[in-house]
Amino acid sequence: MRPKFVVDTNVGRLARWLRMMGYDAAFINYIDDRGLVSIGLKERRVVLTKDTQIMMRRVVTSGRLKAILIEGDEVKDQLRQVVKAMNLDLERQFTRCLECNQTLIPRRKAEVKDLVPPYVFQTQSRYVECPSCHRIYWRGTHWQRMKRELETLVEEAGE
Repeated sequence: MRPKFVVDTNVGRLARWLRMMGYDAAFINYIDDRGLVSIGLKERRVVLTKDTQIMMRRVVTSGRLKAILIEGDEVKDQLRQVVKAMNLDLERQFTRCLECNQTLIPRRKAEVKDLVPPYVFQTQSRYVECPSCHRIYWRGTHWQRMKRELETLVEEAGE
């Protein structure tokens, strides 16, 4: 079973990168430690945090709740740490909305004609949509750059 995460506000940018990789990464702004731990337990999510107090809680030290103390300050270093600790892969990359974490739904080209720029419509044939925020994604140059970046980060984490 693929791990799910709940990301503390002190490492919030990490959620977006995990979503790029296709992992369920919940992020709730302005949540306290108790709320974070509660979500982790209730939804069986791994807590990602820089907060040493969370790491000392009994539910974490007893092993009931998995939590990773994030060490780096740069998001790419943080991602490398999580990839290595959890042995994450890129099998489902770009399958979740970067904004709301929902699973993306394939859309036919005709369905997105009025929702994407004309040049994108002319040059792209595959589209996906978030069922929650209705953001449309396609495999443009930004997608190619992100894909290369993720591949490099995962490769570096494995070294």
